[in-house]
Formats: sequence, structure tokens, C-alpha cells
Amino acid sequence: MRHGIWRSSPALVIAALALFVALGGSVYAAKKVKKPRINGKTIRAKSIPGNRLKPRSIPANRLKRGVLASLRGGGAAAPLTGVDINELTLAQVPSAAHADSADSAQSAVDAQTALNAVNAIDAKTVNGHSVGCLPGTTQFAGSCWENAPNSAVDAPTAARKCAARGASLPEALLLAAFAEKPGVTLDEGDEWSSDIPVISGEDVYAVTTVSLNSSVYRDLSTETHAYRCVLPLVN
Repeated sequence: MRHGIWRSSPALVIAALALFVALGGSVYAAKKVKKPRINGKTIRAKSIPGNRLKPRSIPANRLKRGVLASLRGGGAAAPLTGVDINELTLAQVPSAAHADSADSAQSAVDAQTALNAVNAIDAKTVNGHSVGCLPGTTQFAGSCWENAPNSAVDAPTAARKCAARGASLPEALLLAAFAEKPGVTLDEGDEWSSDIPVISGEDVYAVTTVSLNSSVYRDLSTETHAYRCVLPLVN
């Protein structure tokens, strides 16, 4: 039998070539097709429910004005609450700018008040002003007390003499307390105080006196006793 070379007809060649191109194009197209990306333009409005969003994934400046109030059912005028606001994003309010130093400021006021109180007791300074007592007097109970008693006179005269110096007779209990200070000795014949315990008639009254041992008595104002004046602090 005679064997010859098989020759393809032109139609067969063209058909095979078309099949090859068709199959190759499909594979190429399959490789080139990518998964489409989704952006805001491809999402239909109101198509995504709120429970499908990741918490804190949308900043507040991307929300429509008044949306938080409407979600609470309070309308546009409903105020924000702490739940709606992240306090870490807030700046310090103007009135709170000095709050950090408020405690120290109040402490400074208290400290100055306490200092003034101590100074008032010590009488070296009062509210920043230097004060003290004149020679011959001793600082006691916020005033200047004469160190030595004056000569004996009746009670009204003693009061007038002290008043002429801008001073006064001491209260009886304070005079008794002053007598207990070291170096202070009351007159042996008692000293007048400013206390009047008894009034029995016109210009007839008794005045409290304090004795050498700090005992408290009373005597008619017409009797005579030593006295000492209590003067105010001076600059």
C-alpha cells in the first residue's frame, strides 16, 4: 500500500487556529479579571445597617449634623451626653485652665490666714505691718500691759488716767492671768480692774479688784487702789 504525507485542508487549519485563539483568550481573560473593590460610591445609601459597622470606625466629623440627637429620639435640640463624647479628644476648657493651681492657691490663702493669726497673737506683725509695745510695757493678750502699777487712786480717776493715754483698765480675769506671768507682781493693796459687779445707787457701785496672789475681790469705787493701763499695740 502506498503511504503519503497527510495534508490538512485550509479550512481545517483555520478552524484549529480559531479554536486555539478562543481557548487562549479565555485563559488570559480569566487571569486578568480581578475582584472589584467596593467604595462609598458603590454602596447604596441606607443599605448598610449600623450593627454591621465596626465600633469607633467612623469619626464624628463624618456624621451628618444632628444624627446623634436623632438617634436618641431627642431631636436636633437634644444635648450630647458623656456617652456621645470621647473626653480624650476635648481640650481643657478656659475656666479649668487655672484649676490645677486652685488647691495650692487655697492653701496659700489658708496659710496666710494662719500666719496672720499667729502674728496677731505674737503682735510682732499684724497683716504685714510691724507692731510692738512701748518701753515699760509687756505684750500680753494682743495688747501692751504696763509692767508696774501706778499710784493708788479711786476707780473713776484710774479709768480717766488710762483713757487719757488711749488705754483702759484691764478686765479682772485677764489681770489675774497677767499676774501669773514671770516677773509680774501686782500691788500689795490690790489693783483696779474695769469690771463693775454691783451698782447700788447713783455713783455708788463696786469695782472688781485683783490681789497680789491673783485672788478676785470687789471694793467701792471711792476707795483707792493701784492700777495699770492696757495700751494698744503701736507701729
